[in-house]
Amino acid sequence: MQTRRKYIIVSIVLTFITSLTCFTGLQAQEEQFVVVIDAGHGGKDSGAAKNGYKEKEIALDVVLALGKMLEKTDDVKVIYTRKTDKFIELWKRADIANKADADLFVSVHCNSVNNPNPYGTETWVLGENNSARNFEFAKRENEVIFLEDNYEENYAGFDPSSPESEIALTIEQEVYVEQSVILARKIEDNFINKAKRKSRGLKQHSLLVIRNTYMPSVLVELGFISNKREGKFLNSKAGQSKMATALKEAILSYKTEIDQNVGHSILGTDTPTVETVEDVSLVYEDITFKVQIAASSRDLEPKSYNFNGLSELSKEKVGSLYKYYYGNTSDLNEARQLQEEAKLKGYASSFVVAYKDGKRIDMSKLR
Repeated sequence: MQTRRKYIIVSIVLTFITSLTCFTGLQAQEEQFVVVIDAGHGGKDSGAAKNGYKEKEIALDVVLALGKMLEKTDDVKVIYTRKTDKFIELWKRADIANKADADLFVSVHCNSVNNPNPYGTETWVLGENNSARNFEFAKRENEVIFLEDNYEENYAGFDPSSPESEIALTIEQEVYVEQSVILARKIEDNFINKAKRKSRGLKQHSLLVIRNTYMPSVLVELGFISNKREGKFLNSKAGQSKMATALKEAILSYKTEIDQNVGHSILGTDTPTVETVEDVSLVYEDITFKVQIAASSRDLEPKSYNFNGLSELSKEKVGSLYKYYYGNTSDLNEARQLQEEAKLKGYASSFVVAYKDGKRIDMSKLR
């Protein structure tokens, strides 16, 4: 029965993805860069409340400050999931972003634990790292659904404690994890360098608020209100302004890379390193390997003059992004050699991807 239930949930999710893909492909993208910012919790859902500080209030104050900053950029459109102390269901927050055909979804929260010592920022993206700490965090953020009317209908039988639901969530937004990770890194770097906060790093887990968003999405934990010193900082106007500024600069930096990052390297650059690749065949008859070299909002012809002289290029539109690929082979080691060629051409963060029956699959699933 449990196995059957797992397949039913995963089936529902895959059907949902397919329908969204078709729908998105038919829509023309707005010229503006659309950012949906979400103040976590609200109304009857207060979120964490420690030391006299309330998560829902701090999150809203930071989101309003962030929105005001972003609205000063001409080609950025800001949409709020809430601008007052109002309860918004988790599914509705994602629905707002999807209906807006947003380029980014950023959900803002505060952390809290029983121990008064921990402090620092965290930025979460969808993933399947099931450490005990991460799983408990995901359960805590997801269990707000029980405050909603008709939650069983809205979440198709989702259970925050269910491994089957974990599988479904991971499948659903896998296509946008790469871009979400890049934004998350920018956010955490800015918290360190701009806001001078301690970063606890980038985290991955299955979170309902970013489950159904059909765009790169992150959940930001500004810090621990259970820590008196950090709570005081986050509750202050100066602290909120610093955190909002760090978020704003990360979002605009991400936007710039999306707009311009073609012909140089994939989003996020590293120092090129060339690895030795085995000179033997490793053929998978039913698999096609390509090297992803770039992701951008710009629609370019897959011609060598646009990609530093590389040939045998292809592109694929995924939501509002175009992904560009080099090569096409069933030999994994040949694909790895193509990856090294791409690195030498300046695409330091290029990586091998796999397709089966025309659909992208997880490389870790290869046998």
